[in-house]
Amino acid sequence: MTEYTDRHGVSHALPAPEAEAQVRADDRAHVFHSWSAQALIDPMPVAGGAGSTFWDYSGNEYLDFSSQLVNLNLGHQHPDLVAAIQQQAGRLATIQPSVANDVRGELARLIAGVAPDGLEKVFFTNGGAEANEYAVRLARQSTGRRKVLSMYRSYHGSTSTAISLTGDPRRWANDVSDTGAVRFFGPYLYRSPFHSSTLQEESQRALEHLEQTILLEGSSTIAAIIIESVVGTNGVLVPPPGYLQGVRELCDRHGIVYIADEVMVGFGRMGEWFGFQAYGGQPDLITFAKGVNSGYVPLGGVVISDRIAAHFDTTPFAGGLTYSGHPLACAAGVATFEVFARDGILERVRDLGERIVEPTLRSWASTHPSVGEVRGRGLFWAVELVRDRETREPLVPFNASGADAAPMGAFAAGAKEAGVWPFVHFNRTHIAPPLVISEDELVRGLSAIDEALSVADSYAG
Repeated sequence: MTEYTDRHGVSHALPAPEAEAQVRADDRAHVFHSWSAQALIDPMPVAGGAGSTFWDYSGNEYLDFSSQLVNLNLGHQHPDLVAAIQQQAGRLATIQPSVANDVRGELARLIAGVAPDGLEKVFFTNGGAEANEYAVRLARQSTGRRKVLSMYRSYHGSTSTAISLTGDPRRWANDVSDTGAVRFFGPYLYRSPFHSSTLQEESQRALEHLEQTILLEGSSTIAAIIIESVVGTNGVLVPPPGYLQGVRELCDRHGIVYIADEVMVGFGRMGEWFGFQAYGGQPDLITFAKGVNSGYVPLGGVVISDRIAAHFDTTPFAGGLTYSGHPLACAAGVATFEVFARDGILERVRDLGERIVEPTLRSWASTHPSVGEVRGRGLFWAVELVRDRETREPLVPFNASGADAAPMGAFAAGAKEAGVWPFVHFNRTHIAPPLVISEDELVRGLSAIDEALSVADSYAG
């Protein structure tokens, strides 16, 4: 990239060292960053982005193989989304949620239209954590029960209830909020907590474990089970055959609400509108965010089953948000549906995943001794890196930091040097580019990851 546009709309040539220095100085002096020790970070100033690429103030370009935080499904600066926001800002920039609004209602109708039959109502939030918070409130208020079951390997957000339900280490420093959270082990054949040897065994044993948890906790005390349809940051853990259907059956048997957390995989990431649609098992509540409008304006929500919605026909729902269903966010959401239909996004995700990503990643398992397992679907995959394939010792320890995490840091640095911005977490790299990535870009990015894996190989025995 040879130029960037400043906040006044003026174009400048790159590199732009003075502009970069000002951005860096303001950030370091005044911006408090999430999940970070503030004095130990030095965020890279980003000058701009377009499509599947973004660039810094020196003109270095990066293929965005993480879609930022797996939310930029339609890429950077998609002209249809930008135009929709501009047009909506010109006609009605904002309006309170207690009135009816055309673009809010249209987006709710479109979302209900791609959800399963029997889920017709949508409650809008400002993001995924709030969506999960409000799904839990809906479940608790409609059942009169308190407990909510969630998996150990999970992430549901950093607000109070959502972080209490989260199963990864980000919960540890924040686990003081919701005493109704109960965790269980989900299926993960590669590192099976149930000593399974096949997907069928893993599915059956994981369901038996979940049922025992329900019985021991007291089914009459449990309001909901919340599950990422495909576990996201914690490993792209794809549910084995029959698992989600089994969860549905357990919920039906015990009067429990089934919440599908689709914040990361919803809206095309797996080649379906919602991830669970690829694996079966219809939920009572569907939470979403990220891909619904690629994060151009913060937006999330809950799709509500008719049965749960009917509970609140004459009983007020105790919850609300000032910016629920914000018109600018909803306008970008409506435009997203239009782009998906016009450009065949779901079909191209399935095609690219099956024809290019899967065979490429499968080949790495035979060429790289550090590759223990690959798993995923569509444009969402994990490559699990190990020191020893036989023992499956992770390349870095669970929740590694500092020197312990150096091998993954070296791998990520290699990818960035090759012009690819990777998604890494613990001992895994995830493949999650924008859904609009071109075939040439996808091949080029995978080739760069392939080359960077040689760094991980140097640590493998």
